Amino acid sequence: MLSDLRLAEDESPVYRRLADAIAERISAGTLAVGDRLPPQRDIARALGINVTTVTRALATLQQRGLLEARPGRGTTVAARQAAERPGFVSAPSDESGIIDLSVNRPATSAYLDALALLLPRLPRDPHYASLQDYHPPEGPLWARAAVADWLKPVAGEGDPGRVVLAAGAQHGLDCLLGAVTRQGEVVLADEVTYQGINALCRVHGLDLRGVAMDRGGMRPDAFDAACAQLRPRAVFLVPTLHNPTTITLSEARRHELAAVARRHNVLIIEDDVYRPLADETLPSFASLEPELTVHIGALSKCLAPGLRLGFVIAPRAIAGQVAAALRINCWSISPLTALIGARMIEDGAAARVIEVQKQELRQRQAILSEILGGYDVQSQPSATHAWLRLPEPWRGAGFARTCLERGVALLPGDAFAVGREPVQHGVRINVGAARSRDDLRTALTTMAELLSAGHLQLPGFV
Repeated sequence: MLSDLRLAEDESPVYRRLADAIAERISAGTLAVGDRLPPQRDIARALGINVTTVTRALATLQQRGLLEARPGRGTTVAARQAAERPGFVSAPSDESGIIDLSVNRPATSAYLDALALLLPRLPRDPHYASLQDYHPPEGPLWARAAVADWLKPVAGEGDPGRVVLAAGAQHGLDCLLGAVTRQGEVVLADEVTYQGINALCRVHGLDLRGVAMDRGGMRPDAFDAACAQLRPRAVFLVPTLHNPTTITLSEARRHELAAVARRHNVLIIEDDVYRPLADETLPSFASLEPELTVHIGALSKCLAPGLRLGFVIAPRAIAGQVAAALRINCWSISPLTALIGARMIEDGAAARVIEVQKQELRQRQAILSEILGGYDVQSQPSATHAWLRLPEPWRGAGFARTCLERGVALLPGDAFAVGREPVQHGVRINVGAARSRDDLRTALTTMAELLSAGHLQLPGFV
């Protein structure tokens, strides 16, 4: 199947040339959907390269959605639908020559600078000695108190008994779903939304259903109809700088959605990780409906994802259930992570890092407006990302694939779709992900050139 494979003679890395050669076979139909590739050692032996190179090439093709690997089946050519709906991307690409705008990451080194100042002081901290001990599943009280006080304007009262610390928002959401849902129950979400909820609902055996949106976010009438028909257990909302569309729900829309949830007794899961970056202060669902809302936050988007500190703020009964689920999952989070996060919050370093990040994001959003302002781009001045609605004849997967061929990685709208219904043709652009403003300008210019020449693209690219 691959014994006669020939790699291009150029200066690009061997793994990339191998990936491109296999991709050409798939495109030409020589490798068909479902075809199983030979073992990696056999490919390496036939081509005279090492197994690590083959592994990296196949991983690259999996990221592109061209291959899939399953236990007991080996590596096979992915179905077209799988190729057009990328998996859950959770880390930036390290592939040479690629400007990766597909993952949210810090736009500056402000967090690292603050961490460098903090670390030498930690041995003198009164909680330093406790870093070698076990801690309660909800996290150390002193860390929960810091988070509760910081989020008092958002979640009210400043009660650390309502706070459970997690290893990031995704971890908190996983523990929450494990604690309060049963297999087969319905969870509602925007028709395009954060990828992680899709993955978690599959793992927990939940029926995730999309609710129609307009440019103001989830439509209250559609939410009401879905509640009446499906009797959901919960609704998942990203109310501030929505991922991927950047929509921030207006105060009026928040009140309308909260009223529907109250009427149908539907638990509101409020994923508000982008709130610290927003310029506008709006009431949270946790403040509007404190006994019906679980507020999920994290320091990943506003400080750094590498810190891995998230928090779940819930009514005490639910907080206890989440803590019990977290104990089974990992016993408790790292107290070192908790100490770093708590100290940055309490000494003002977190606020300073957030302000630096916002200033940089404003500069990058200005570059986006300059280059792509003539297209249907939805964003906010300090958002980490933007949502580009594609003009004809482009489709999300085709545009993302063509951009990747030209050195720019994006995520298409299909990656955020809930269910199998057709979604708007768009791509998410992570402006903070570029390593520099110059890289961002280069990537956006490439995109603009493709958009302006869209009608000239070959049908296979669309």
